[in-house]
Amino acid sequence: MEDKKETKELILLSLQGNDKPGLTSSITKILAEHNVDILDIGQAVIHNDLSLGILISINNHSEDSSSILKDLLFRAYELGLNIKFRPVPRDNYEEWVSQQGKKRHIVTLMARRLGGQHIAEVTRIISEQGLNIDKISRLTGRRSLLVDNSHVMSVVEFSVRGEPLNNEKLKLDFIEASKNLNIDIAFQADNIFRRNRRLVCFDMDSTLIQTEVIDELARKAGVYDKVAEITASAMRGEIDFRQSFLQRIALLEGLDESVMKDIAENLPLTEGAERLFRTLKKSGYKTAILSGGFTYFGNYLKQKLDIDYVFANELEVKDGKLTGKHLGDIVDGAKKAELLKLLAFKEDIHLEQCIAVGDGANDLPMIQEAGLGIAFHAKPKVKATAQHSISQNGLDTILYLIGFRDREINN
Repeated sequence: MEDKKETKELILLSLQGNDKPGLTSSITKILAEHNVDILDIGQAVIHNDLSLGILISINNHSEDSSSILKDLLFRAYELGLNIKFRPVPRDNYEEWVSQQGKKRHIVTLMARRLGGQHIAEVTRIISEQGLNIDKISRLTGRRSLLVDNSHVMSVVEFSVRGEPLNNEKLKLDFIEASKNLNIDIAFQADNIFRRNRRLVCFDMDSTLIQTEVIDELARKAGVYDKVAEITASAMRGEIDFRQSFLQRIALLEGLDESVMKDIAENLPLTEGAERLFRTLKKSGYKTAILSGGFTYFGNYLKQKLDIDYVFANELEVKDGKLTGKHLGDIVDGAKKAELLKLLAFKEDIHLEQCIAVGDGANDLPMIQEAGLGIAFHAKPKVKATAQHSISQNGLDTILYLIGFRDREINN
């Protein structure tokens, strides 16, 4: 005699109403009393409005579904909740289960002020790539209507399932939307490395600080125009970084060493830098400056922001004057990538656990080596080549890419 297969009835419960303590407990207590299996559950609260979904499985041989639903209906009425029941066909459920192995990604939308057009455009791009949105979460705190919020960001995270139809088009569409809507959008794989970053490496000039130190030194030395001309030549690709570096520091010969102290004490930190480093330190991250700038200023920032490592170029000083020469190896783009790998080895972490942040072409090698490479307020070429870019917001935006929420940052 053949064993009779157990048949199960699948029902999706959808409950809505004003949130208050004990609602979920009260509903699931009924499910426990009837020995019902829970196949899936999800809950969200927006402005004190609860939305709770529970997918249940009822064994038809041992339980009468009508009695369970009647008890649930009565309890929902007592709690002031609206409840709906929807049967779920077994085939639909099995198809849903079969999608569990699909890759997942995180899309992070960051804006000064969040509007419908931002959500509409980002979700349009996601949909066109054949990706399915499973969850939308707000990472930033609630905005007051009574105080000035101009300095506050609004960050929303989309958890999406599937593989993009065209990765290159997805990236270009997000870049275009970011430019047109004055927002930042990041797209990254949702894997174990994203939730376990341990080392963050930064360029210094025009990244951690809102200036180029070589320009400040050149102004003090009265050679700014000559230095700017060399910089422009390097930007046009006529000379490489090493040549431009040697030519520019040669023009600083004779500058008094005390000038560096005055410049260091007045370095303009980039928006969000202090909040970023305070949170990273509190959370156990290691941080580093990998810069084509100068160690004197890197060490000043190291003390100010409690940074773990500084690698930059050492200006030679004799008798209290700059000689126009340097000491040791030149830290260029290739050296930055080498140092990133060296620090990862020293800290015993995978390169996928590293974050690299910079704005210039000589930052691209380390940006491309890191698991999370970020072009920060970068040149167009760098932005187009890097995995991610931040162009509208401050350095603390990086915290949201890692997955921090405001309550974790502010506490």
